Amino acid sequence: MKKITKIEPVKNKNMVKLRVAVYARVSTSSEEQLLSLENQKRHYESRIKANSDWELIQVYFDEGVTGTKLDKRDGLKQLIDDCEAGKIDFIMTKSISRFARNAIDCLNLVRKLMGLNVHIEFEKENINTETMDSEMMLSILSGLAENESKSNSENIQWAIEKRYRDGTYKIGYPPYGYDWINGEMAINEEQAKVVKNIYADVLAGISSDAIAKILNAKNVPTKKGKIWHSTTIRAIVRNEKYLGKVLFGKTFTDNNFNRKVNRGEKNQYLMENHHAAIIDEETFNKAQQMIAHHAKSKNIQAEESKYQNRYAFSGIIKCEECGGAFKRRIQTKSKDEKYVAWSCSNHLKDTTSCSMKFIRDEQVKRAFTTMMNKLIFARKQVLEPLVSTIHSTIYQQDGLDQSDFDKRVDEINQQLINLTKFLSNGYIEQATYFSEKNTLVNEMQQLEQQKLREANWKTEELNALKSLEELTTFTSKTTEVETYEESLFAKFVKEINVVSRQEIVFVLHCGLKLKERMN
Repeated sequence: MKKITKIEPVKNKNMVKLRVAVYARVSTSSEEQLLSLENQKRHYESRIKANSDWELIQVYFDEGVTGTKLDKRDGLKQLIDDCEAGKIDFIMTKSISRFARNAIDCLNLVRKLMGLNVHIEFEKENINTETMDSEMMLSILSGLAENESKSNSENIQWAIEKRYRDGTYKIGYPPYGYDWINGEMAINEEQAKVVKNIYADVLAGISSDAIAKILNAKNVPTKKGKIWHSTTIRAIVRNEKYLGKVLFGKTFTDNNFNRKVNRGEKNQYLMENHHAAIIDEETFNKAQQMIAHHAKSKNIQAEESKYQNRYAFSGIIKCEECGGAFKRRIQTKSKDEKYVAWSCSNHLKDTTSCSMKFIRDEQVKRAFTTMMNKLIFARKQVLEPLVSTIHSTIYQQDGLDQSDFDKRVDEINQQLINLTKFLSNGYIEQATYFSEKNTLVNEMQQLEQQKLREANWKTEELNALKSLEELTTFTSKTTEVETYEESLFAKFVKEINVVSRQEIVFVLHCGLKLKERMN
């Protein structure tokens, strides 16, 4: 009869201890958040000291910084440097959202640390990268953390947009020709003369490049004391601020926390009579026509609207480096061999503005097929629990109850009626009336905005849930995706972000962001 004897591990007093580090972060410097930071530090210090095989190296932390970008997080950067120096074996942190709220950054950091043989424990999600079978679960959880950050970012953007509407938003940096004086934009007479000369030269048919050379030859300094370029001249000619107007919302932050030019994706607000004008309307409009004429003569197009979406990938492959869209091209390898490739439109225009080179069409299709097969394999472990979690999150989300909303609206309307009566009967002063009325109207507007935001959020989340359920159903009925199918791609993929020529990120309609390597 077989006999099995368990042999316990031998405890060596000289055994090297596991060198453990802790990372903690809070996103604001408030007293409550800093107390949370101290609690995190004490919690992990206690855990590590309780394990005789562990040695606490250091508690790294960041106070009052956002998790969306890594370059502002000195504590995290120091932690990575120490890992590269071989000082740390293991990292403990509260959650993925505390470590990194950008899915790409999170996965890149995890890969980098695992390459250094340093593993991470995310306590809240119960994930240890040392025992993790694949990156898919981490990728999905990172995507959820990124959605949390996106929600916070949307609240900030809503507050900024409200200041746009109210006309209370302050311009961060006045353009050439203006200075800030006592909180107002005032004309800088010396610079204003240069601005008027620029417009006059444009109307005289002189090119922006020639105007820049003239100003440089005269040693005329720019706003920051640098040299003039043709792009600087065109920016001045196109700037509505010289009319005394301000267009708020020219740029916006996208879902990947990158700054982009607003080409109609978001609301804009034009405020007239914001400050004194340097250029009159007629001169400004004629200058726009002249600039457009020069651009047309050089075959320069502001938009790639002529590009037609004739292929499944058209318009949805985006460059992670510059944000440009990829265009379909036929590459020639030899006289008898050609293949389809996708190239960044900005790189094609100017290789110095974007270094991203082309990717092959067949590589993207193979990567999509690989991703779908991973989802099929991980359906029970990943997709089905995720559907359940998101479903419960949506329907358990605390929001503004409709009855409470209606009740408060009725109360405000009644208060407004009472105010009018008090004013007409002489019970209150007119100044008091307008002050109280403005307070009530502002509260009404905030309630309506909150209700609208909740309705938009609910619609987006329900659409994402529906897409996730469709994806889960598909993976439950399919054993393997053998070849690329265009209809399948269109059904589940919203966008492709090109990180490098070796890696792309599939952004699915359900909200998941999954990175794949291309062979």
